[in-house]
Amino acid sequence: MVSRWSDFLTTDGEKLTRNRDQEFDDGILTKHELIIVWEKGWTTLFTTLRSLESQDLFKRITIRGEKHTVLEAIERQMAHYAYHVGQIVYIGKQIKNDNWEH
Repeated sequence: MVSRWSDFLTTDGEKLTRNRDQEFDDGILTKHELIIVWEKGWTTLFTTLRSLESQDLFKRITIRGEKHTVLEAIERQMAHYAYHVGQIVYIGKQIKNDNWEH
């Protein structure tokens, strides 16, 4: 999320500094560390969304080399995040089993 939403209107959403493979290394050791990473991503997203003006919605931006309007990019990412949150819930239910709480 940090890569995607930083400099959103001016640079490709897939920053050259992003290392996708490294994101799956299990370097997060505590719940507190996980929450910090989680909040940084969401804060970056919401800060960017709050900064957009209505005239920005039809500007063209690039994500992984593909052109989108800002509105298309927002919709694309919201669907993507919903998918990942669903994965997290699914795994959480498997781990917690009968102890799962909504």
